[in-house]
Order: sequence, then structure tokens, then C-alpha cells
Amino acid sequence: MTAALPLDPRTHAYDPDARLAEEGLRGRVSGEGWRFVTPRAARAGNARVSLRARPDADAPQVTEALPGEALEVITEQAGGWAWVRTGHDRYLGWARAEALVSRETAGGEPLRVTALRAHAYAGPQVSAPLRAELCAGAVLTRAPGEAVSGWVPVHLPNGQAAWVARAALSPAPGTDAATFALRLLDTPYVWGGRSAWGLDCSGLAQLAYAALGRALPRDADQQRAFLTPVEAPQRGDLAFFPGHVGLMLDGRRMVHANATHMRVTVETLGEGEYGARLAGSLTGFGRWTA
Repeated sequence: MTAALPLDPRTHAYDPDARLAEEGLRGRVSGEGWRFVTPRAARAGNARVSLRARPDADAPQVTEALPGEALEVITEQAGGWAWVRTGHDRYLGWARAEALVSRETAGGEPLRVTALRAHAYAGPQVSAPLRAELCAGAVLTRAPGEAVSGWVPVHLPNGQAAWVARAALSPAPGTDAATFALRLLDTPYVWGGRSAWGLDCSGLAQLAYAALGRALPRDADQQRAFLTPVEAPQRGDLAFFPGHVGLMLDGRRMVHANATHMRVTVETLGEGEYGARLAGSLTGFGRWTA
């Protein structure tokens, strides 16, 4: 029998202090007095949902859930905080309960936003009031009715009716992760961010791969463990450093979200002061081979 992998507090829901764990960990947490709970389904609401390290507005953001993305609620606390886990990469964090909606959706075709940044409107015209701020990866539902002059009727995650420009739902340009990542040049660096409104290094890699339908884990060390190590990089491979990851454009150039420039930039490994520092701290490359 294969031994169970060690529990990772980023993805396995257990709290030794509260003696609380998800039902799936029964028999895997040691000691007495544990209370086991069954997670319930939910979704992120109309806005990006910040997941924090602790149930505290001043705690660091660990990741984001994009509008309409699937979530699990592990438990809720007095004060309006919910301990949640993202559906696509199983990452845990604390979110404001009012930012979540039930998993049930209005009947209709799911629609995934492909534009880097977009808005939902109250009506099919650019002068209509804004209803939501959207981004690539956000999930909406097609509402009944005909499209109007390039506008599509939708239901937002909370069920509210709105309109979205068809261009925001069109297939994204580019055929590889590197091309998608280059569209995000100059996007602000945001710790825990994973959208074109702001993202971190592993968020950029995850978002670029997601555009190809390839699901990567959330953090750089998880991504490295998931991919196949390679010696010589090629376009689309990931480059790893202590606590950092970038996406290779070729054998030397890399696009990455970084706190040095506080935005997404392109660097050449070994070139210039920053490129030399990156080359000196490089720990390896990883490639998608599935």
C-alpha cells in the first residue's frame, strides 16, 4: 500500500489549535478531540475574493478566487470570516463570508471570460452603469435572450442580470503560455494576486498555463514538484529560484512578475545586475510533459 503524502497546510484543511479538520482527513490527524466537518460548495461572488492567511483584514493575502470560481467552505467564524478552499488548485485561506455565493447557478451555459480585464454592464452599451469588474478566468452564465450588437446577456455569479461585450468572451489570442504571459507585461505586482488587475510570480505562471487549459498548483514550490525537471529550457518552461518562478521565452529570456520592479517584466538571465542575480540563484527548470 502506498503511504499517504504528508499533510500540507496550504491544501489540507486541519487546525491543530481548534482541533478542527475536514472529514477527508479522518484517520490522518493524530491526537484526541478532533471535530470533523464536511466542506460545503460555494463560489466567489461578483468580485475577486481575497483569501488571507488568517481571519484578519490585515493578514497577508495568500491567493485570490476569481469571480464565479468554485470554492469549498470548511467552516465559518463569528465576525464574518469563512475558511475556504479554491476548487481549481485546492488552496486554503480566510475570506469574508459576504463575498461568497451559493454554488447553485441560474440555468444557462457557463461562460469564461478571456479578456485580461473587462467589465459587466447594466445594459448593452458602454455608457450603462458598471455591474462588475471581471478578468480572464472569471466564470459567468449565459442569460436568456438574444445578443445585441456585440453584447451578450449574462448572469453574474450572484444571479444579477448584466451584459458583457462579446469581445470579452472571445478566444484568447496566442497559442502558448509564453505568448499569454507577454500580454500581461507591466501588470502590477500584488502578493497573492492571480489576475490582470495584479498578480504575483506563481500567479502569472498559473494564469498563463490556465489559458491553455493546463492546471498548475498555486505556489512556485508546488509548481516545481508538479512539472518534469529539464536541464536546457525552451519556450514555455518555468524557471525556478528560491521563492520565485518565471516563464521562459527562449533559452535565456524570462517573463515574470517581480517585486524588484513591482510589475511584470522580461529579464535575460545573466545580463545586467538583476539578470546576473537571477542567474546566480537559479535552481532549475520545469516542463509540462503530460
